[in-house]
Amino acid sequence: MNKTMRTITLVVGVVLIGLGIYQAFVPQKVVDFAGLSVSAKDGLTTESLLLIGIGVVALIASFYKRN
Repeated sequence: MNKTMRTITLVVGVVLIGLGIYQAFVPQKVVDFAGLSVSAKDGLTTESLLLIGIGVVALIASFYKRN
């Protein structure tokens, strides 16, 4: 059971970090009007930083060894 939980937290951590990075660098809104496209890119928002932070905590928890 311990190995299963480590694997789950490792996968969750990697997925959350990936989602946070994706959300930080992919434009959130793209507007096309008469051949002109405008994209709004916020960069690192609070939500993306929170996702990355929770992912890092999950990664650390997956490597934590309990006696």
